Amino acid sequence: MSVPAIQIPAALSIAGSDPSGGAGIQADIKTFAILGVYCGAAITALTTQNTLGVSSYMPLPPDFVKKQVQDVLDDLRVTHIKIGMVGSAGIADALCEILRDFQGEIIYDPVSGSSAGDSLVMEKNYAAIKRLAGHCTVLTPNIGELEILSGCRCRDQNRAIEAAKTLFSLYPRLKAVCLTGGHLNMKSEIVTDFLIQPAAGTRKKEPPPLLIQTAHHPRISSNNTHGTGCSFASAFTAYLLKTNNLSTSFTRASSFLDRLISKSAGHHIGHGTGPLLHHLMIR
Repeated sequence: MSVPAIQIPAALSIAGSDPSGGAGIQADIKTFAILGVYCGAAITALTTQNTLGVSSYMPLPPDFVKKQVQDVLDDLRVTHIKIGMVGSAGIADALCEILRDFQGEIIYDPVSGSSAGDSLVMEKNYAAIKRLAGHCTVLTPNIGELEILSGCRCRDQNRAIEAAKTLFSLYPRLKAVCLTGGHLNMKSEIVTDFLIQPAAGTRKKEPPPLLIQTAHHPRISSNNTHGTGCSFASAFTAYLLKTNNLSTSFTRASSFLDRLISKSAGHHIGHGTGPLLHHLMIR
């Protein structure tokens, strides 16, 4: 007698495509695979880019993006969704429609630019990005992206934490803000990442008392940093799927990215800001 197969939990990445393989959907899939999590992929935009920068991008039709997501959700047992570059306001709104009733975790890396400094989000799309953030349970911004979401200037650590605090009032579904510190205090030899959560039982207080967890690691001198935000958010999502614990997922994702950057340093791919080399993590 055959035994019915048990559907394993899966993740879904919703992001843009990077033909150079360093960031976007490509970095997401590599990260999930390295960490032992099956990942579907819905592409929001096609880009033309390499290690020297992004030369153009073409958002896909919103209905087509929505259909990609719906078809995956209809078939796979998706428990966790990771969102990266959205591509357009129309796509953001289409995702809002389809994710409104999703009961799992939605982790959003609100990508505003590439590691080479290219903007991937036009200011006219900021409002739609904020609407999408309202459906998410975890946000993983860097400092620049936190400023977009909160509308606050974040010149130092304290202001960044205060800005993150405002997000819990703006976005009722939000459970945590994972602030990556690579762009904060660039002169420091130590990089600090932050996991910011409302204290248990205080979610409805205004503003809620916060629990702040930190992860410290040395700043690594490396030219291979393309895809760091994508890889961190995907690692966090993978660990959250496996542990169902925000604190553990944060600690492990921060450590994973630190090791990935360290292993990638010293290698050369392309002539600009090189990619992280995920395959080195399986040696």
